[in-house]
Amino acid sequence: MHKIIELVKRRDGLDVASFQDDWKHRHGTIAARVPGLRRYVQSHTLPQGYAKGELLFDGIAEMWFDDEPTARAAFAGREAAASEQDAVRIIDRARRVRMRVDVHVILDGAIPADAVKNIEFVSRRPGMALTPFRNYWREVHGPLAARIPVLLRYEQNHAQPSAYADGAEPAYDGLAITWFRSTADMKHGTLTEEYARTRADEANFLPDGHLPIIITREHVLIG
Repeated sequence: MHKIIELVKRRDGLDVASFQDDWKHRHGTIAARVPGLRRYVQSHTLPQGYAKGELLFDGIAEMWFDDEPTARAAFAGREAAASEQDAVRIIDRARRVRMRVDVHVILDGAIPADAVKNIEFVSRRPGMALTPFRNYWREVHGPLAARIPVLLRYEQNHAQPSAYADGAEPAYDGLAITWFRSTADMKHGTLTEEYARTRADEANFLPDGHLPIIITREHVLIG
């Protein structure tokens, strides 16, 4: 399957609740008409995430197609054009980020309907080459993080190699997506030894400090 992710931020002047309601019910209905779309999921930031101010993004959209040619044809069609035209009502296109990704499932597990979904925006450590970064993230760090007891599911979404063509650098090298039963479980996980080991390992391949995150709940529109 070919997966495309959009990181979205609402237009200035829209409150979060109004944006999320419109994004799901009105815009989501239009976007779901894009042909060849096998799965379409919106993940909306939790309201409590704004307690200390604005977030980097208000959510992400994930879209799956059979393959890349099908996705390219779909985005060139009239349904995608209609979706794009509607998006300008509510989405700040200057801050939107579209990523084609390769998905690596590190921990496969069932996801309850009311689970929370943590999305971490991942960039590699300055000076680290892309291939060693990808390999370390997937083969060393991934298994470490998968041991955190409260973790239900863990996916790494790596930016596709085409994002680096001709020396280009994407906004992010990938997304780390993890699911938990609740925010309380997430907080409990940070108190475990497994989490401490995972955090200590980050210096080997990630920039210093915490990477930006949003905590969301997902809405499956197709699939």
